[in-house]
Amino acid sequence: MQKWFMYVVECNDGTFYTGISTDVNRRVNEHNTSNKGAKYTKTRRPVKLLKVWEFSDRSEASKEEYKFKRLNRKKKLELING
Repeated sequence: MQKWFMYVVECNDGTFYTGISTDVNRRVNEHNTSNKGAKYTKTRRPVKLLKVWEFSDRSEASKEEYKFKRLNRKKKLELING
């Protein structure tokens, strides 16, 4: 089974973007250089990878992404730095 990852990048304006992927390095590169990156990050380049979590499947990664996105900035920073 293919592993899935949830990742957090920091945009040039200091905001966070969270996503899931099977290849985080490719995805971060897309955020920084191509039209395949998220609409949110296109106007906030460059982005810097802050944290990656590994999951056994897409469903688990998506659930954790949803939970993370609902947190306030302080709690997000605690998880990123913890």
